[in-house]
Amino acid sequence: MKAALAKRDAALPQAVDDILERDEARREAISEVNELKAQRNAASKQVGELKRAGEDASEIIEQTRALGQRIDDLDDVVRDADAFIRHNLLLVPNEPHDRVPVGAEEDNEVLSTWGEPATFGFDPVPHWTIGEALGILDLPRGSKISGSGFPVLVGRGARLQRALINFFLDVHTSEHGYTEVRVPYLVNPDSMTGTGQLPKFSEESYQSERDDLWLVPTAEVPVTNLHRDELLTADDLPKRYTAYSPCFRREAGAAGKDTRGLLRVHQFDKVELVRYETPERSLEALEELTREAETLLERLGLRYRRLLLATGDLGQSGAMTYDLEVWAPGVEMWLEVSSCTTFTDYQARRANIRFRRAQAEKPEFVHTLNGSGLALPRVVAALLETYQEADGSVSLPEVLHPYVGAERLTASS
Repeated sequence: MKAALAKRDAALPQAVDDILERDEARREAISEVNELKAQRNAASKQVGELKRAGEDASEIIEQTRALGQRIDDLDDVVRDADAFIRHNLLLVPNEPHDRVPVGAEEDNEVLSTWGEPATFGFDPVPHWTIGEALGILDLPRGSKISGSGFPVLVGRGARLQRALINFFLDVHTSEHGYTEVRVPYLVNPDSMTGTGQLPKFSEESYQSERDDLWLVPTAEVPVTNLHRDELLTADDLPKRYTAYSPCFRREAGAAGKDTRGLLRVHQFDKVELVRYETPERSLEALEELTREAETLLERLGLRYRRLLLATGDLGQSGAMTYDLEVWAPGVEMWLEVSSCTTFTDYQARRANIRFRRAQAEKPEFVHTLNGSGLALPRVVAALLETYQEADGSVSLPEVLHPYVGAERLTASS
């Protein structure tokens, strides 16, 4: 475990040592408590015998009290150790898969690129310029209402986003075999802990303290927790769910980079894909899930690339992750629109999601996976920039025509 975690961060093996050290102290305390309780029981019996014989038992009674105080002190040691171990185990990240390259963000591997760069007879402009000129993006009023990082989409801009959500859901349910679910956008701490958001990312999430509920950072949280504390059968697997939800993330834009327009926002829409699989299908399912997200980008005609994340760029819960990034010619940047991950049994252990292959066999933890299929609004940004025209209008991919009710976006529409 230490060797695996060292691939993520050289400091992580020390966390394992700290847990093991506290666990050893806990075991020693429990062992001593058991010995002291045996001594106290023997002393209590002796006190009874002395009293029946009419002899003085005060010295042994005092010894018994001292034993009781020592036992209470050791019980505190055990309770503190239990709390320390649980808290720190929840902070230990998943082991990266052997296929994951060791290194930092710059060591992510570009595995493939699809599509050709869009060509223009003019200098392409960023999506915020396009959106404001078309009257479909209102950043100042969003800032007035809630602060920076909360854009307002207007008219055909709002319709475009809704069209994309419906398009994504339709493809996943009718072609990819997913069951659509509508889930709560506020979840309890157990749900956030089950998927790995708590305790590590509490400062990056929005909380309703009065109700002890959390706004979802992604639909992954409620959908993965649908089967928390359940024992499934082999026939139940695989389970495949898709869900639309708004997503709330306090950390968006906190680093001060890429904060203009729709690139980094605190609230955004996303269609999520979640799978429950048997362990032996985990990697195969990851390939399938990633391909399902890629299909949407290809139908939208957006140039994209697939990256295999290195250990230092891997999320805490992930064992292996593919990122899909689209090219946005207006800002000349690759924008992440999907992150597809197998968590192996990391989330299942936290959320206690198990299955039994046969009646007589021991339960096993399922493997959970998820991926964005896809995340808005960076898809909107890439669409506006990729399909912009010299007259300021934006043509739309054919697959979106029936959803938007138009072939292009113009200032007059």
